Amino acid sequence: MHKLLARAGVASRRRAEMLIKAGRIKVNGRLVARPGVKIDPARDVVEIDGRPVYLKRLLEKKRVYLAFYKPVGVVTTLYDPQGRPKVSDFLRAVPERVYPVGRLDYESEGLLLLTNDGELANRLIHPRYKVPKIYYVWVAGAIGEEAVRQLREGVLLEDGPTQPAEVTVLRRLPRRTLLQITLREGRKRQVRRMCAAVGYPVLRLKRVGIGQLRLQGLRPGAYRYLSEDEVAALREAVGLCPDYETRSKGEGESRPGKSAGG
Repeated sequence: MHKLLARAGVASRRRAEMLIKAGRIKVNGRLVARPGVKIDPARDVVEIDGRPVYLKRLLEKKRVYLAFYKPVGVVTTLYDPQGRPKVSDFLRAVPERVYPVGRLDYESEGLLLLTNDGELANRLIHPRYKVPKIYYVWVAGAIGEEAVRQLREGVLLEDGPTQPAEVTVLRRLPRRTLLQITLREGRKRQVRRMCAAVGYPVLRLKRVGIGQLRLQGLRPGAYRYLSEDEVAALREAVGLCPDYETRSKGEGESRPGKSAGG
């Protein structure tokens, strides 16, 4: 019950548990004695201090989860005062209002998760849960082992030292190097700043993974609905039970985004 009250915005889970223990919540006219009581938002009547709680809105709002390939030159916002192409331009066929989870900067591309599941979104971007983000990064020059070691151990930036990163050299050419970098924190333009700090500026940056979610199968500007297994894996990674209803229509199917021009 305390989870449903939190989802409905009535109280936090902790606050809901306190209300239950204080004997202030009734279900169908009976006092509730423990947080784990199961209720049906469509049929049960819940009251706090004698006042009814409207829970049916939980049934009206479907939880939607999208994987989107953000192209270069698109801002990770739903509105841009400068009139630049934005993520929402590609999602006009999505009836629900969804929001980006974290950001990719204007010059970067790759995997972006969008959802209306606020609890999941907040946990995915919170450093406490250390959800891995995986990037393919082309840097200028043939990077040396000392620079790779610094990236792995942590780099001192203007806002403090970074946490250790997982770094693999995928391809080394005379004038550029392809790295795979995995971070478990998320600062503004962090990968670019880290690479610049060790003397190898970024030429191209593409995010290819968030937790167990992968970009594979999407082209720039396209999106797809996540499968139930993918949603469950993301929720498990941040300590949430896979108990939210997901939109099943078209799960896993890649769809082209509707750009501003069409």
